[in-house]
Amino acid sequence: MSTEDSSSGAAAAPEDAPPFHPDRPYRLSPDVALRPEHFGALAYHFGTRQLSFLKSPQLVECVTNLHRHPSARSAVSHLPDADRPTYLRALAGLAGTRMIVPA
Repeated sequence: MSTEDSSSGAAAAPEDAPPFHPDRPYRLSPDVALRPEHFGALAYHFGTRQLSFLKSPQLVECVTNLHRHPSARSAVSHLPDADRPTYLRALAGLAGTRMIVPA
């Protein structure tokens, strides 16, 4: 299952994005707007002009509630064990494009 896709043809990911650490806290970047869609949401970064597709409602829930958790790993802890690595990879991709940022 693919939960995130940033291959929209928009601006390239920032090269200076900090590495993703799942045991650290994150939050949705203040430069990002989410637009709900039937498949999940569109995320638009106003600074980089990059568009990402959050391809599941569960990922949207994780992203919008990141700030309430002590870590990204904690934000996906309610998901089935087998799904957690997929969602952590999606969060890592969003961190790499600065859609989510360290809290």
